[in-house]
Amino acid sequence: MPENGNITKKDIVEEIALRTGLTQVNTKAIVECFLDSVTKAMSEGHNIEIRGFGRFKIKKRNARQARNPRTGEIIPIEAGIKPVFEASKELKKLLDESVKAIEIIHAPEAVNE
Repeated sequence: MPENGNITKKDIVEEIALRTGLTQVNTKAIVECFLDSVTKAMSEGHNIEIRGFGRFKIKKRNARQARNPRTGEIIPIEAGIKPVFEASKELKKLLDESVKAIEIIHAPEAVNE
């Protein structure tokens, strides 16, 4: 895993290529095609469900007024949409188990007197 903890598209391509035996060039094309398909579907107003992983959804945001914290000025914010990811129950469970395992590994050991 990278030192900063962030996984990039390049890291994903390398992992998939390693696991499938495909070239990184072919794998990159597949990953980019997948991402383009998700982007296109969402831009057309569709939600995407990948069973066992989660859903990419579009949520509507109503117009509202916000306040600039520095000046206190009220700023109108237009209505719009935002993409949202909702993890599946399976993914949530897996992540919860992973976090618990990491916490156990990194927990300070009890001090015996």
